[in-house]
Amino acid sequence: MDLFSGKQPPKTRPLAARMRPEILDDIVGQDHILGPGQLLRRAIEADRLGSIILYGPPGTGKTSTAEVIAKATERRFERASGVLDKLADLRKILGAAKHRVEMSGDETILFIDEIHRFNKSQQDILLPYVEEGFITLIGATTHNPFFFINNPLTSRSQIFQLEPLDIDSVAALLRRAVTDPRGLANLKLEVDDDAIRHLAAVCEGDARRSLNALEIAALTTEPDSKRDGLIHITREVAEVSIQKKAIRYDHDEDEHYDTISAYIKSVRGSDPQAAIYWLAKMLYAGEDPRFIARRLVILASEDIGNADPTALTLAVSGLRAVEFIGMPEAKLTLTQVTAYLATAAKSNASTIAIMEATQDIKGGRVQNVPKHLRDKHYKGADELGHVGYQYPHDHEGHFVAQEYMPHKAEYYRPADQGFEKKIRERMAHWERLRRDSQSEK
Repeated sequence: MDLFSGKQPPKTRPLAARMRPEILDDIVGQDHILGPGQLLRRAIEADRLGSIILYGPPGTGKTSTAEVIAKATERRFERASGVLDKLADLRKILGAAKHRVEMSGDETILFIDEIHRFNKSQQDILLPYVEEGFITLIGATTHNPFFFINNPLTSRSQIFQLEPLDIDSVAALLRRAVTDPRGLANLKLEVDDDAIRHLAAVCEGDARRSLNALEIAALTTEPDSKRDGLIHITREVAEVSIQKKAIRYDHDEDEHYDTISAYIKSVRGSDPQAAIYWLAKMLYAGEDPRFIARRLVILASEDIGNADPTALTLAVSGLRAVEFIGMPEAKLTLTQVTAYLATAAKSNASTIAIMEATQDIKGGRVQNVPKHLRDKHYKGADELGHVGYQYPHDHEGHFVAQEYMPHKAEYYRPADQGFEKKIRERMAHWERLRRDSQSEK
């Protein structure tokens, strides 16, 4: 029987649907929230569940977790979809839940799949029912709830993040599917271990996708008449069944921001190998190469700065080249720039300098321009006292000690890295000349 509709499921249900977990121990790869002693598991087992939002990429067990809760709880279980259900459908479910509480005290769990698809009005309708305890909400979403779900709902819900399954977890699910009566046990199957590992590796943590590929392999591979009809799934068969890896990469959502974050942090962390991997993933998924190139220009100033002044020049040249030649050749330019910036000397001294100076100004430390530094390219400037400026090029070493800021502050502190090491030495020399000038007065 189908848990939610009460109807007999069709015999053609996909393998991934047939292999859905039935108890908590069947759910793999989410021990950080469902392992023994973890908060969510304790709440489910004690039937003391409050409203929750399950957040994670496809195929990680959000719906499965909801279905296990349905079997474990003593409360009525209702299901809605952010894609299929309209406002009227939602009002009907909520009204019935309120009526049950008022008439008999029976509680309702409302599971909403893809809750991020509900608009603001639909999400707002849920709020009073959650607040008054007429429903316990379980929302499932692939999108960051802090961006896509109304704040009043997230603040009244416990948010649990499900992680992509690791290779071992997916491989365990595939092996279970081969022998489980709900799965492929009715077929005479022999699945090579490297075929299992390949499917587990290429699915990128998406159990549903790996199970679908296994089912395709099992149903489309010709039985071997010489081996009593045995269906033998090799690594080669697995590769054909899953085809090109479908990178999980939504351009305006979490994976987009997480991947560019990993890329920038790898360049900043001087790991060219990791940086090039994340670059390849972005380009493979169809990321705009100009977006990547612009981020590299920012990084060249933010994280390298004057430790290697060539970095900014190369990054800007890379941006221009990418705009000029486009893909696919632009990936060569991006790889070159990525490798250079990742291996360049690093300094965030310029970044810190402007942040600290801005903070001083925001904090009210606003200084007036000294009179000798003010503009005097107009008649009457001398009468206003705009005099006394000394032209550095008229002095030895093209330097003269004079006041440029009334209240002293140190913002730019060059790192002991790359070219900034020379800048430090130069600044220290000028500071000695200033001190000597002061002692002579």
